[in-house]
Amino acid sequence: MGLRNFLTDAWSWLNYKPVMASTLDGRPHRALAPEIQVSWLPEDSIRRLAAYKLLAAYDSNQAGELASLTGNEAAAERREFGDPSTFVDTALAHLLGKSQQIIVPGAEHAGDDDASPKAVAAAEVQQRLRDWAEVELLPLRMQAAERKAVLLGDAVYLLAWDPAKGRVTLRTYDPGFYFPVMDDDADPGDYPTRVHLAWEIPEDPRKGLKARVRRITFELGPITADRGDREPARRYPWAPDRPSHLTCYLSDAEWSIDDLRHGQTLDELPLEKATFRTRRDGQVLDRLDLLIDFIPVIHISNTVDDGEHFGQSALAKVMQALDELAETDTDSARASATTGAPIIGLAGARAELDRVTGRPKPLAVQPGTIFQLADGGRMDVLDTSGQLAELRARVEEIRDRAAVNARLPAVSLGTVDPTDVPSGYALQISLGPLDSLIDSMRLARAHKYALLLKLVQRLHQAGRAEGWLSGPTLPARLVFGPHMPTDRQAILDEVVKGVGAGVFSLETGIRMLQDAGYPIEDARQEIKRIGAAQQPAAHTAQTPNAAQRTT
Repeated sequence: MGLRNFLTDAWSWLNYKPVMASTLDGRPHRALAPEIQVSWLPEDSIRRLAAYKLLAAYDSNQAGELASLTGNEAAAERREFGDPSTFVDTALAHLLGKSQQIIVPGAEHAGDDDASPKAVAAAEVQQRLRDWAEVELLPLRMQAAERKAVLLGDAVYLLAWDPAKGRVTLRTYDPGFYFPVMDDDADPGDYPTRVHLAWEIPEDPRKGLKARVRRITFELGPITADRGDREPARRYPWAPDRPSHLTCYLSDAEWSIDDLRHGQTLDELPLEKATFRTRRDGQVLDRLDLLIDFIPVIHISNTVDDGEHFGQSALAKVMQALDELAETDTDSARASATTGAPIIGLAGARAELDRVTGRPKPLAVQPGTIFQLADGGRMDVLDTSGQLAELRARVEEIRDRAAVNARLPAVSLGTVDPTDVPSGYALQISLGPLDSLIDSMRLARAHKYALLLKLVQRLHQAGRAEGWLSGPTLPARLVFGPHMPTDRQAILDEVVKGVGAGVFSLETGIRMLQDAGYPIEDARQEIKRIGAAQQPAAHTAQTPNAAQRTT
């Protein structure tokens, strides 16, 4: 009967768009996903990649251009003024906060007089991680990766040991290149034991190169014995007391598209047709033993896992509102054209004749134009200013509705006049939905960044980097700065009064100032500086001056 299937998956919120589900089986339109003709692409990745492309089109104001490719000719006139990009950038700014800081629990006690060896070790690891983050430009790479996570729902980090630099390097990959191999009975939240990073390289006629597929594979597997009499196990620096039989193998190869047969998916490409890449030192990357027992790929999801391995875009719940907003902007632009250059009807006017054709010339209205009208003649002007005002009000209504559903209040988008806010308490209440949104997004990332920092430590140990000693990996976490504006002066007054009255300790006051955004890196060190500054002042106050001694 030609009935469509009812699809429910991680990207079913896009089913309302014809380009996303243009066929009876729910496959995307070829203009959106030409990958559907690619034989090596996994079947379960087609809709995900199509959703990424559609979201990227909205972000770059190309949704109308994409719709016109599917036969919607009216979409070419669509007005797009960057509202999706504004939503994404706002959510990203609040997610990251003004700063990001690496914390190793226990490091704050390293400066105590009776500091334990664990506290000293925690402080050393914390400082080394912070130095690595500064050299490796971690905040900059996080900005790039997290914007993809907010927009597309996913982001990918890749860690690797660089012997030339003597440190771990961090790279970000487009999530469209990420293909984890999940077992049928595996929990989607589990860490996969095999991960592909793959993409298609277009042909280059000038160099005589055909279209190719490049696949970088990380796979956990049993250690291969070098000799028959050697036990296939090793002790890693982070677990010297526990032998391990697992290691991670790296393969990096290319295949010509012509060598692939239909039905050979990414995980089944023929090895006999592969051309393996070679490392700078001459090592062929064919199941290269990395001497680690983990896969150095970290997948970031924008939302908390609810049974799907992949996350959901921050625009998911407001896509239809964004479409309505663009259509209303388009109608408003058309109405403004007729308001600025109105349609005029003349009756009884004498038009000048064209000497060549003998037909009346079209009339043009310009400043200072005078029309001679016959008796009973009149001029009627079409006034569309009322419709334009209604359309502008409609735009604001839809934008506010989208902001509410996206949990991005108008005050966070910068569209509210500060004088319209009655009080700071009212402002705080209005930001409640934003608080829950940011808490949820940070919760989805907390364990992933803890994993990233753990793998950074282990890769430095595996590479025998200077100062990174063997031993258990210390837990570390990434702390995001405050996402809401704070009244720093009010908090400073509160700290001064509270500490002075003995209501709370100086250390608690320092932490309150840190949370408010004051540039205090270490609470303990700041307390010592305050104490050192107060001692000379107290000594001066107790020492009598010259006049007192003479008296």
